[in-house]
Amino acid sequence: MQLLEDKVVVVTGSSKGIGFSISKEFAENNGATVIVCSRNKEQAAQAIKQIKGRVYAAALDVTDNSSIQKFIKEILSEHKRIDILINNAGYPFDRDIWYKRFHKVTDEEQEKIIEVDLYGSIRLSKAVIGSMLRNGIKNGGVIINISSTPAIGGHVEGSPYTIAKAGNIALTKCIALEYGSENIRAYTLALGNISTLATYGSMTDDDRAKAADEPSIKRWGKPEEVAKVAACVASNNFSFATGNTIVIDGGTVLL
Repeated sequence: MQLLEDKVVVVTGSSKGIGFSISKEFAENNGATVIVCSRNKEQAAQAIKQIKGRVYAAALDVTDNSSIQKFIKEILSEHKRIDILINNAGYPFDRDIWYKRFHKVTDEEQEKIIEVDLYGSIRLSKAVIGSMLRNGIKNGGVIINISSTPAIGGHVEGSPYTIAKAGNIALTKCIALEYGSENIRAYTLALGNISTLATYGSMTDDDRAKAADEPSIKRWGKPEEVAKVAACVASNNFSFATGNTIVIDGGTVLL
């Protein structure tokens, strides 16, 4: 039996990068029905052509409550339930914002990152929890929020992202404590340097080398490695754990 057999999974921001790898791992290797989400449905449709298994494309803007409500209605109509939510959507890596010192970051820059990285996760979690409660205590549900290691250990750069991602850790704890009795579990994956076009692809060779030297394993992580951890955490193998922050960073932040 596969880890996520017959589970209905929503992965936000999943037409590329880490979200795409999670969708691929869940559908191809773990038996899940996966909803690949993007603000642009055509991008999601192109992404699912590269994934084998039960996978569907959907339009979703996590900054827009009307988009979320329409999405939830469509998914429940088509698939009847949502078992697992991966809050992966995030504001794109912006070098100009990342390398600004904290006191020079504008309110507008901070807000547009929080709007996606934190408020987006909050909005969608609220909408999905309602459907998970209707699954009944036997089935419950799982919510995984994608955060980063700077949200735990701090960082000298990227303060707007760090602040938003720290909020996701608190969100996980709130969900885990409030809904654990109804068999809804929540986790945070705190990621280190994971090689995607949004991060690795936007850095100079010097930046890449410095980042690779940070963890004890001395390399960048792969999106596929994150996906395999996510699949295990979302499965019943983690049935008596909830609220945890799971660090995936090659040995930089040690708890």
